[in-house]
Amino acid sequence: MVNEIIDGFIQAIQLIVSLNPEVVGITILTLIVSLTSTFLSALISIPAGAYIYCHDFFGKRLVINIIQTLYALPTVLAGLLLFLLLSHQGPLGFLDFLFTPQGMILAQMILVTPLILGLTITALSGIDKDMRHSILSLGATKFQAVVTLIQEARFAILAAVILGFGRAISEVGAAMIIGGNIRAFPGDFLSGTRVLTTAISLETSQGDFSLAIALGLILLGVAVIVNVGLNMIQSGSLWKNSWNS
Repeated sequence: MVNEIIDGFIQAIQLIVSLNPEVVGITILTLIVSLTSTFLSALISIPAGAYIYCHDFFGKRLVINIIQTLYALPTVLAGLLLFLLLSHQGPLGFLDFLFTPQGMILAQMILVTPLILGLTITALSGIDKDMRHSILSLGATKFQAVVTLIQEARFAILAAVILGFGRAISEVGAAMIIGGNIRAFPGDFLSGTRVLTTAISLETSQGDFSLAIALGLILLGVAVIVNVGLNMIQSGSLWKNSWNS
């Protein structure tokens, strides 16, 4: 068994170094789906988080509690609910997103949006509350005040976006249900829905350990890059705070 594992790692390295078309296609599709879903989630979550933070309304605490609860939303549950909505009998069946990359992007947005939204509110809550009143007292509009607060908390908000990307790219349940793990046509990676996590699950079940290990190494490499980026952002934030103090 040890020799099989070693041989699997050797073959996996060969697949990566030789830029195996299937490995490259799966990796590119994974990055497209995860980056797009994270970007769209950030466009929604950051302004929404700023609005929730800056406005007092009835049930605000309940809304924040619901958002934080959705951090742990099971991916298979999100996939199931979205499947029912996107099926031909569902209310969103006309979109024809089922078993497409677009449907996978939508599924990942459902998982990522609460995370970025909640962490944006947390990041803004860490700012001195007197700052908002000071900005408004200097004649700034509410919009200008919100933009200034977001700029002040940009390191923490960017860290939230990176964490959202990490959740998106490592997700498997919803991607399997909505995407169907369809193999792409050669040379057209957008024709399939097989991403790194779902491909690893499939290849492992089929006994193709070399391809599964190759894809796993790529996924691990992306995770390392995300972690390094997060640490760099946090270090930059600490450096900025220490410099200002």
